[in-house]
Amino acid sequence: MFFHNLKYSLKCLFKNKGLIFWTFVFPIILGTFYKLAFSNIESAEKLDTVDIAVIESETSKIYTEVLNNIDTFNIKYTTLEDAKNLLRDGSIKGYVYFKESPNIVVKENGVDETILKLTIDEVTTQLNIYKDLSNKYSVEEIIIECYEQKQITFEDKTLYKVDNNKININDISSANLSYTLIEFYNLIAMAILYGGMLALYITNKRMPNISSVGKRTSVSPTKKSTMIFSSLLASYIVEVIGLLLLFIYTIFILNIDFGSRFSYIVLISLIGVLSALTFGVFLSTLKLSENAKTGILLSITMFWCFLAGMTGITMKYIIDKHVPILNIINPANMITDGLYSLYYYESLNRYYFNIISLIIFSLIMIVISIFSLRRKRYDSI
Repeated sequence: MFFHNLKYSLKCLFKNKGLIFWTFVFPIILGTFYKLAFSNIESAEKLDTVDIAVIESETSKIYTEVLNNIDTFNIKYTTLEDAKNLLRDGSIKGYVYFKESPNIVVKENGVDETILKLTIDEVTTQLNIYKDLSNKYSVEEIIIECYEQKQITFEDKTLYKVDNNKININDISSANLSYTLIEFYNLIAMAILYGGMLALYITNKRMPNISSVGKRTSVSPTKKSTMIFSSLLASYIVEVIGLLLLFIYTIFILNIDFGSRFSYIVLISLIGVLSALTFGVFLSTLKLSENAKTGILLSITMFWCFLAGMTGITMKYIIDKHVPILNIINPANMITDGLYSLYYYESLNRYYFNIISLIIFSLIMIVISIFSLRRKRYDSI
C-alpha cells in the first residue's frame, strides 16, 4: 500500500503544472535574473593592483613584511630620489619612507591612495599594540623567548612572534568567494522553502473534507502514518529533482562556482527540503479550505524569508541582535545561516548547529501532523 500511494502521489504532483512551474521553472528564471543583475557588479568594483614604492630602512622591516603579503600592492623598492621620479612620472600612486614613523607621499587623492594610507595606519596600530604588550615583559624574558639571548631590535622580535605563532597575513580565501554568491545562496533557500507547496497539495488530496479521493482514503484501512510518509516521500523526490535542475543550471549554464564545500551545500539543502515539506504536511492537517492553507503557507514562508534577510541581509542582523529567538526557530534562517557559515567561517560548528536545528524542526512537524490526523473525526463528509 505504501508504494501504491507513493506512485499515485508522484503522478498527481507531476501533472500539476502550477506546482511544477514554482518548483522547477521559477527558481531558474530568478537565477537568470540574478546573473544578469549581478554579473558586472564585481568586475566594475574590483580593485586593481596599486603600484607603490617603498624606501627600505631599519625601521621598515615590519611594514615591508606585511605589504609583501598583500596582493593589492605591487611594490618597488627604491631610493628616495627614484621614488620621487616614479611618482612624478605617474608610474606609482605613492611611496612610503621611514624616519621615526612611516611617511606617505602621494600625488593626488583617490581610492588607491586611500587604500595605501589605511593599510599603513592599520600596521602602525597593530605595531603599537605589540609595543604595549611587550612592555609587560622584562628585557631578559624577551631575549630568552626569541633568539637564545641574542640582542635584537623590537622589529626583529615582533617578526619572530608573527612567524612563530603563524599569524602572518595569508590569503586563505577560496577563489569562488564573492558577495554575489550570497544571492544564489538565498535563491537555493527560497527554492527549498517553496517545496512546502508540494507536500501541502498532495496531503490535501488525502483530506476527506477537501477531495473525493480523501473521502475514499479516510474509510480505507490504510494507516495515517503510511499516508503521510508516502506523500512526504513523493514530495521529497519531486523537490530534489527540482533542486538538482537548479544546481545544474546555475553551475553549468550560469557558471556559478560554489567552491570546494559544495557537498556541504547539498547536504543542508536536502535536509532543508525535508523541513519545508514537513511544514507543508503540518499545515495540511488544519481544518481550513485548500486556498486558505496555501495562503497561510506562502505568507509564513515569505515572513520567514524576510526575517532571514533574503530581501536584505541587514534584516537578519537586526533580528539576530534584538530578537534572536525568532531566527533560532525560523527554518529559512537555519538554511541561509548554514550556507552563510560555509561562506564566512572555516569552522563547521555553526553549520552543524543549523543542520541539527532543521532535523529537530522536521521531527516536530511530523509528530504533530501524525497525532493531528489520528484525532480527526468527521460527523458528515
